[in-house]
Amino acid sequence: MKYVITGGAGNISKPIAISLITAGHQVTVIGRNAEHLKSLTDGGAQAAIGSLEDEAFVTATFKGADAVYLMIPPNYAAAGWRTYQNKVADNYVNALRQNDIKYAVVLSSIGAHMGNGAGPIDGLSDLEKKLHVLSNLNVKILRPSYFMMNFYGMIPMIKSMNIMGSNLGGNGRKLVLTHTTDVVSIAMEELLALNFIGQTFRYIASDERTPEEIAAVLGNAVGKPGIPWIVFTDEQALAGMVQAGLPQTIAEGYTEMGKALREGLAEEDYWKNRPTLGSVKLEDFAKEFAEAFNA
Repeated sequence: MKYVITGGAGNISKPIAISLITAGHQVTVIGRNAEHLKSLTDGGAQAAIGSLEDEAFVTATFKGADAVYLMIPPNYAAAGWRTYQNKVADNYVNALRQNDIKYAVVLSSIGAHMGNGAGPIDGLSDLEKKLHVLSNLNVKILRPSYFMMNFYGMIPMIKSMNIMGSNLGGNGRKLVLTHTTDVVSIAMEELLALNFIGQTFRYIASDERTPEEIAAVLGNAVGKPGIPWIVFTDEQALAGMVQAGLPQTIAEGYTEMGKALREGLAEEDYWKNRPTLGSVKLEDFAKEFAEAFNA
């Protein structure tokens, strides 16, 4: 079978590509930089170097594929993140239509059911809706929750202030967590079986913990027991991200996403369709976190 993988050598796309090659399939990986894909091409993948914002490139690359794995890579240089996401989504839809591709596995997110009010997740909701109009396409939508690896961004905060925090938490509500290993496992299950019909959804979660528990576990792992989780106001969170160097529009999007998580709106549909939890727990991730903290 021929698979096209978007997302280059990312934390999910790369292991998916490696696993498909190992299973004996033909794999084309889309990326912007050939050097970043070298480990994959050395292992037998074909590289397609270009921009997902280039409609002709995407359409040509999808030609002959039996199935595709779709994700929209972040673009922190985009003037409007949702506008960029919709451009890529439109190119995906056109490429799928023009090549009459029958199967797609799509990386979306928890909170995509909202449509608006979840920051960068809103563009993924748009992608889901755009794919739904392709009557000949069978789509499996993967909706992972808050990635554990996002906590790496809090390492400077821990080192300089001995705290963890965001504009979510403080209400006893659990934060649903996902490790990329569990995403890869489920994506591979779907890509190899290709037994889904129409458009169906699958939530992916590894653990469910309160932010206070998260701070306790990760704090202990790095030798800083008792680190508190501080709930920032939306204004404080926004200002902190901008001060850290994030573009204003990106920081605003992340602030909106944190607000949707804090209020329980982003995870509302998850709890109605709660999946079996994956194999990687917070304590397992804490070992990886400690390695990154001490690197």
